[in-house]
Amino acid sequence: MCGISGAYQQTDGQKLVDIMTDRIAHRGPDSTGIWCHEDSRITAQLGFRRLSIIDLSSAADQPLHKDGLTIVYNGELYNYRELRAELAARGVRFATHSDTEVVLEAWRCWGAEALHRFRGMFAFAVLDERTGELVLARDPFGIKPLYFLPRGDGVVFASELKALVTALASELRIEPGAMIASMLFYWIPEQRCAIENVTRLPGGSWARVACDGTITIRQYWNIAQVAAEAAAGPMADLGSVIEESVAAHLVADVPISSFLSGGLDSSIVTVLAHRANAAIDAYTITFRPEDQRLEAMPDDAIYARKVAAQFGISLNEIEIAPDIVDLLPRMVDVLDEPIGDPAAINTLMMCEAARARGVKVVLSGMGADELFGGYRKHVACNLASKYSRMPGPLRHSLIRPVVRRLPVSVGGHGLRYARWAKRFLTFAELPEEPRFRRSYSLYDPAELAALVSPDLAQFVTDIVDEHSAIYHDNSLSDEVNRMCLADARMFLPGLNLAYTDRSSMAASVEVRVPFVDPVVARAAFSVGGHAKIQGGKGKMALKRAAESWLPDEIVHRPKASFSAPLRAWVRTDLRELIQDVLVSGEIVTAGIIRRPVLEQLISDDQAGREDRSKQIWQLLTLELWYRNALAMGVAA
Repeated sequence: MCGISGAYQQTDGQKLVDIMTDRIAHRGPDSTGIWCHEDSRITAQLGFRRLSIIDLSSAADQPLHKDGLTIVYNGELYNYRELRAELAARGVRFATHSDTEVVLEAWRCWGAEALHRFRGMFAFAVLDERTGELVLARDPFGIKPLYFLPRGDGVVFASELKALVTALASELRIEPGAMIASMLFYWIPEQRCAIENVTRLPGGSWARVACDGTITIRQYWNIAQVAAEAAAGPMADLGSVIEESVAAHLVADVPISSFLSGGLDSSIVTVLAHRANAAIDAYTITFRPEDQRLEAMPDDAIYARKVAAQFGISLNEIEIAPDIVDLLPRMVDVLDEPIGDPAAINTLMMCEAARARGVKVVLSGMGADELFGGYRKHVACNLASKYSRMPGPLRHSLIRPVVRRLPVSVGGHGLRYARWAKRFLTFAELPEEPRFRRSYSLYDPAELAALVSPDLAQFVTDIVDEHSAIYHDNSLSDEVNRMCLADARMFLPGLNLAYTDRSSMAASVEVRVPFVDPVVARAAFSVGGHAKIQGGKGKMALKRAAESWLPDEIVHRPKASFSAPLRAWVRTDLRELIQDVLVSGEIVTAGIIRRPVLEQLISDDQAGREDRSKQIWQLLTLELWYRNALAMGVAA
């Protein structure tokens, strides 16, 4: 797991790559390298920072140059040993024991077809001296990031956006549509980027950059197509598929640990991994009691302890009680783009604790909720279709007025069910796609349009239309799987994988996600929606598979969310910062958002009338990100 950067057909490429490689040093503290090539057709520089996981020797350092091909590679190829044996049988001679060399030789042997053979997470660049072309590629789900910027007759690329911004800030401009998208979703969809003209190479795609700067992007894996094929076939054996995936993700030459929240997904991954390797330990988080009360958070650590004790797993507990005022600016820099999910702080602090104990690799249960219908929004949208068929007078004259009058907190105690009920009524009577979007976005379109400048209101419509287009771009026949597919294409890469990569790599730790795997995805979409959500409970198909691995107390417990005491922070620790930095901040001064609407939103939250903590947190992180970009020299 590493950081890569590069410049192709750039006269100042050496300078750019030096700057970018230094900026992402946290991604690879074990070694660094830059490789330069120049001939009559091309000039290229490739930079690398290494976090050594497989083949720890210096022979596996990068950039790796061999017989006219040079690669910089960020990732892990879990089936590299099988591919190495196949290539060796074809006469390939290997100089290292790394998966990097396997990727390079597989590309030489099979070209883009090699991507279909790879099982892992990766982003890499290969320069071919024979053709002069540069190739960029990214894993099917986009677990590993890769940003590129067309510039002149070539491109500049890096693992993190901040590397490009540090090197080229004076040439860049903030993309206003991405800012509006971050307000709506609290993250930015992969189709957009916070900086104009910078593109994320889509997951499941590769790009060829020709000597004249022409960029051709090709898709090699399409989850909508995979989902349709799986839905039309027999139901997979989920148990064997998941067991095999967890085992595959244990390939490493360093010790491996696991996140363990005590919820279903992390318990599955931790227990199956420990069964395969008894040396695997686990990390969990706890919170201050006063924060738990206001957040109305269950004590998930109780269940983590029970799982660890039953299966003999060594458990490391970390209390999350940060000085959030001091940590927030750092967190904004770590996340690279305006991402308003405080769960990223949990990941950063757990990874820092693990790294302090010498851990480089941690397993996560991320991805199961998206693929198996495990979020409350999935269950709520499924319930909403029934609610909308209730008599109108009952809904409008009784239920809605009662729910609207409910406070979201009383005497310092949060009322979770009041929050959920209010949230439910914001989308319960909408059609399918708007209902799903509203179930997890921060505003309805009219609310957001009222918050932002009239000049930016059109972006709200554009972003809503983009969501609709992606949601409907499939041939699936049931609503639950359509929601799961939309999450796998938007929510998973845009939020969860993005913050996990940035937060973990900021601590120089690699996080592996066995559920985010093409084989698991195909199996997940072979399961009908009726088997995923039953009786108002989500993820039922996965729970039935887990009954052979875990006690019922863990399998059938209420969902444990990987969250943070956001409401406590907004009401207490951050109250002064919200007034001084947000209300009087740059995005208000610049007219991006309207101050009176913002002040009403804050007032409603502080009085306990409405829960606006997510909106306030997102706007505060956006303000800090915006200030950072301007300070770097990026144009507004």
